[in-house]
Amino acid sequence: MAYRQYKPDELRRLQLVTTGILGEFDRICAELKIDYFVYGGTAIGAVRHHGFVPWDDDVDVAMFREDYERFMRAAPKVMGGEYAIFSGRNTPHFPACNANFSLRGTLCVPEEFDGCPFRYPIGIGVFALDRPASNPIRFALQKRLAWLLARLVFLRGTPRPHINVPSPLGGVISGICRLAYTAMKVLHVSPSLLHRLWEKTARMAENENTDVYVDFMDRNPFAWAVTRGEAYPPLRVPFENITVSLPKEYDTLLTRGFGDYMQLPPKEQRKNHYPSRLDFGGYGAPAAGE
Repeated sequence: MAYRQYKPDELRRLQLVTTGILGEFDRICAELKIDYFVYGGTAIGAVRHHGFVPWDDDVDVAMFREDYERFMRAAPKVMGGEYAIFSGRNTPHFPACNANFSLRGTLCVPEEFDGCPFRYPIGIGVFALDRPASNPIRFALQKRLAWLLARLVFLRGTPRPHINVPSPLGGVISGICRLAYTAMKVLHVSPSLLHRLWEKTARMAENENTDVYVDFMDRNPFAWAVTRGEAYPPLRVPFENITVSLPKEYDTLLTRGFGDYMQLPPKEQRKNHYPSRLDFGGYGAPAAGE
């Protein structure tokens, strides 16, 4: 699949607008005394580039489940009026199992969701990390069911996911995805129901006595395993023109998830999420004469 590329000034504008959203998120968490940390490629960017990975266009942050729940309850009371929180809990056809902390009046619609009723605004992904079941059989069920439900939530929003598998297998998988989308639409399967089932599965071990948390949106949840001792107290590090929270043991976590994360990938692997619709809503406009 050929990936479209941003114009350099367009990408930079998106990065800076998104940085502003991250700054508001960071302010809210500080005010509410809620812990979080930058996650995935955003954490790599903070360590390797002190900001965005140069070709990247999105931001992800993570929270332990109990902190995520506090944020979802309390943030709407203290966040600026130009911001909104979207998730499967409050937004019909939201096509993911994480939340999106967003800037109202903007659009950044991924190509695969061009036909989805929910129109993504510019925002940051907020991920909840959950406890894995200690019983191996129960964990295997939790992992497989969570992965399946997360894919169904995604497919309920689009019949055209990006399939990074060469043909003919890629074509077969694409056909299966279209059939699954059509079947759920014909049967009126509720996206909110799928989200509730995913969340129930991800949280099935939340009362167990373990300090390990994982990402059940991933096929291999333990690739992103983290304990509170590895995450906190966080390091405060520069990210573009703001400061954000990075896990205390960031090298351990990034090596666990990415391997040699300080090595730049080959150019052909430097992909982003070029949108089908991008509307800044007047935010981050270049100064006169630029």
